[in-house]
Amino acid sequence: MAHGTWNGTEQGAAELLSTLVRQRSVSGGPDGQVAVIETVLAAVRAIAPDVRCESELDGDHPWALLGTGGTAPVLFACHVDTVPVGSTADWSVDPFGGEIADGLVHGRGASDMKAGVVASAAGLVEAARRGTPAALLLTSDEEVGCLGAAQARDAVRALSPSAVVIPEATHNRVHLGHRGALWLRVVSRGRAAHGSTPDLGVNAIARLADLTVRARTELPLGADPYLGPETLNLGTLSGGTATNIVPDRAEARLDHRIVGDGADLLAWWERQPEADEVTVTSRLPAVTTSAGDPWVARRDPASEPVRYFTDASVLAPVLPGVPIAIWGPGDPARMHAVDENVAVSELEHAIGSFRGLVR
Repeated sequence: MAHGTWNGTEQGAAELLSTLVRQRSVSGGPDGQVAVIETVLAAVRAIAPDVRCESELDGDHPWALLGTGGTAPVLFACHVDTVPVGSTADWSVDPFGGEIADGLVHGRGASDMKAGVVASAAGLVEAARRGTPAALLLTSDEEVGCLGAAQARDAVRALSPSAVVIPEATHNRVHLGHRGALWLRVVSRGRAAHGSTPDLGVNAIARLADLTVRARTELPLGADPYLGPETLNLGTLSGGTATNIVPDRAEARLDHRIVGDGADLLAWWERQPEADEVTVTSRLPAVTTSAGDPWVARRDPASEPVRYFTDASVLAPVLPGVPIAIWGPGDPARMHAVDENVAVSELEHAIGSFRGLVR
């Protein structure tokens, strides 16, 4: 296999990452995600055959927990899924080609977060070589609500790590938190009629559009001194069946980034007369670690949080008091973007940092 040149360090790391990029692991497809997990496990065990593995690979949201044994390990927590590519015509490279050129590894997932997976695997191998405790959690479906991490909660709780690293793209800076997420599906209902007589119907799309416009000024969005302001993104707005029919149903998918529990925002939507149905599709808490924590204070943490959410939203509640750092290779601006890539130099820097971390 292409990862056969990898020796657990920087050597061959770009080639291993290229292999992972070529494996299509879009959220919602367990087979592709299992393939990535199994490739990483094979690469690690080829160098450190005694690494233990606890896994659940047959479910809808597979996961695996690799470890060297021992107490109070450092836990690297990585997701293996990616967002969809979109139109391949917009890409200048094959999004699943894993091309290595001009000092970059190209393709979907290179930055978010398969580079972090490779760097974390190197940290685990280093720990195995030295007989020090470390663990690597590989999760699925993070991009659609951290669903794989939720399945692995009991195993993580039992592991009782001393610290957690989430190696998302941060340009290898240490960040100490992020906002949570409240995802909603809001349905507005109307009454169908012929398109030539809209006065005889009730247009559900118009009702829902009016509501989303009003939300821009009336929503009780909060803020936190460290995490920043809460936000709203109207992700999708759909409804209707034909041009000449007054639509009797419309649906919006909303993405709130929250600093609290989101209760006030949910209550606002539920009170609105145009909102005939409000469903929570994902609810993830915000995450913060104190900059004064001794473990993170030595690592020169950044003064601001990351903008996205991570599996830390699921892991933090089962690991109270455990420091969590979002820290990994890649440019956050390349995440979810056309022509996603990661610099080989950043990948190698992260490998050096994570190998040093477990020593």
